Amino acid sequence: MMNNLLKGKKGIIFGALNPDSIAWKVAVRAHEEGATVTLSNTPVAIRMGETNQLGEQINAEVIGADATNVEDLENLIKKSMEALGGKIDFILHSIGMSPNVRKGRHYSDLDYNYLDKTLDVSAVSFHKVLQVARKLDAINEWGSVIALSYVAAQRSFFGYNDMADAKALLESIARSFGYIYGRERNVRVNTISQSPTITTAGNGVKGFDRLLDFSERMSPLGNATGDECADYCITLFSDLTKKVTMQNLFHDGGFSNMGMSLRALEQYEKGLDKHCACDDEKPSADEHRYD
Repeated sequence: MMNNLLKGKKGIIFGALNPDSIAWKVAVRAHEEGATVTLSNTPVAIRMGETNQLGEQINAEVIGADATNVEDLENLIKKSMEALGGKIDFILHSIGMSPNVRKGRHYSDLDYNYLDKTLDVSAVSFHKVLQVARKLDAINEWGSVIALSYVAAQRSFFGYNDMADAKALLESIARSFGYIYGRERNVRVNTISQSPTITTAGNGVKGFDRLLDFSERMSPLGNATGDECADYCITLFSDLTKKVTMQNLFHDGGFSNMGMSLRALEQYEKGLDKHCACDDEKPSADEHRYD
């Protein structure tokens, strides 16, 4: 459904790799609601993904940039303002990556060089985007910046690894920078804590299929889909949410406020007669069973 909620607005969307990406869905919805955007990803991701096809589909310029590199971000934002004809109104940060997860390193045995990369790509890059945009005075008054997060920033989830630390930092950056940007220029900064969603990044999380099923059973409204997340982003880019800032907004069907649901309990009861390896004697330090 199109309501012209973003008519005349301009934005930058990071992270649209393929049609499964939430950023891809947001870009399509923003275009449908009347916005013009530029798309950005790393040059490697642009070559390997389908970002250029999306650019053709919604008539958006694709500008390669490493979001961890300040010079790249300066070039991206300047070129975006040139392509869009002035300051922008919204930014979506949909970026996340953990070499520790990719390499199968357990949380109790992290490679710290990998951890530095996880934090830089998945969280510090958000600070860099905000800092560069502020220094270039690139965002219009009452503009909106969103980064995608997950409830593992507040709770422990088996297999989520150092991405949980990155998401916690991401949300802290939104609060701290949100105060500064809000007081100075009425720009709002928020994070959306989305349900587990089938994306290229999501599928890299250990036990993701079971996590998806568990959250579906726990959530009164069920998991929020990528398309539904895109709709939510549109409302936060629009003028209907001008006084919402510094928030971590849960978009998860109610999962974040649940203790135990009947559907999850019934599924648990089905397995009570089966032996669980986690009931065995405690593992040695190098087994990493609980990581």
